[in-house]
Amino acid sequence: MAEIKPFRGMRYNTSAAGDISKLCCPPYDIISERQRAKYVAENEYNVIRLELPKEGENPYAAAAEILKNWKEQGVLITEDRPAIYIYEEEFSAYNTRKSVKGIIARVKFEEFSKGIILPHEFTLSKAKEDRFNLMKATACNFSQIYALYADEAHTTLNTIDSLSSGNPALEFTDSEDVTHRLWIVTDESAIAKIVSDFADRKLYIADGHHRYETALNYRNYCRENGISKEGAPQDYQMIYLVDMEHPGLTVYPTHRLVRDLPDFDKNRVIEGCKEYFDVKPVKSSESIQTELAEMYAEGKKAFGFYCGNGEWYLLVLKNIAVTDDILPELSKASRQLDVTVLHTLILDKILGIDKENMENQINLTYTKLFDEAVSSVDEDNFQCSFILNPTRVSEIRDVAAAGEKMPQKSTYFHPKMITGMVMNDLSVE
Repeated sequence: MAEIKPFRGMRYNTSAAGDISKLCCPPYDIISERQRAKYVAENEYNVIRLELPKEGENPYAAAAEILKNWKEQGVLITEDRPAIYIYEEEFSAYNTRKSVKGIIARVKFEEFSKGIILPHEFTLSKAKEDRFNLMKATACNFSQIYALYADEAHTTLNTIDSLSSGNPALEFTDSEDVTHRLWIVTDESAIAKIVSDFADRKLYIADGHHRYETALNYRNYCRENGISKEGAPQDYQMIYLVDMEHPGLTVYPTHRLVRDLPDFDKNRVIEGCKEYFDVKPVKSSESIQTELAEMYAEGKKAFGFYCGNGEWYLLVLKNIAVTDDILPELSKASRQLDVTVLHTLILDKILGIDKENMENQINLTYTKLFDEAVSSVDEDNFQCSFILNPTRVSEIRDVAAAGEKMPQKSTYFHPKMITGMVMNDLSVE
């Protein structure tokens, strides 16, 4: 099953590079141009220059040159011994302070068809091309993939809690009030224990599908061009591994905003929904959030429909069995997802936004922010929005185990992992 191993991580030499809090950045795909400029201005050695290169006519070649220079200058150094890294994020969500802790290790690539490492969402080719070009130029993973594993006895979590009882090697709190901590485990017996835990486990990709598929393509490219052979570092990817039942795991919903539909009529939407949903007017944004939370606790499929100017409707599915007839080709796990119900019965059937339209975001935009889903409609930038409840981690597992994928933007794991605390240099055995 899943094969993991320690690795000699590449990390910042803070005595040469500066404060670690000024060297890290969020994932490349959620950073704006303004934010990128801010990170570079704070510290010229910020990892953003490697993870999201913009310099020169060939940004990928520029990133490779920067990486080479930083290694030579001692800004980036390699661990003396193979290690497994314990990474913790402490954060606020749903008015509660939480934390999630897992390990960062090298994980051997497996094609999805083998059923050892399983995806749960569809990906976009443009993002994969960008990441592939960066890997070809730098031979590095600067950021981690996020994966979950099942461990009912919490054997590994208990081990890493014990190993991280002391002070971390690195710790800082970012501008979003997320505290990041990193412990470095080099004890061979402790590492062997953790590695053996994964011998009979499957992994479920939570975040980083693009990076995984890209790195798999990169491995194949290296083998085809004589750059590497089986067993080389290119066969492995740096992955953050978290217990699927960790109490700190937090998934946010991703809401849908509708725009530019010809002849959009909110009343037609409401009437159309009545075939499958109980439709109830709701008086406020606070009330819709409360009612959706209650429906979530009861296991019901429910959505908030916002038309602007404070006009809310709660849509509660009458009978989940309706999806059995409409989507017989899908597994029960996929048929009963909230996003499947919304996409099939409302967006496609009533509004005419089909799968291709959704994938190309012709009439659909996504946001994880409730306030944005409301204000964007009030400001007439969008015609309406649909508020969702979060996808459950158990649903992610079940869809992946069925060999299927969720629609894009079905999950948003919070918080995102920071980039820059430890990196995977594929030129290092």
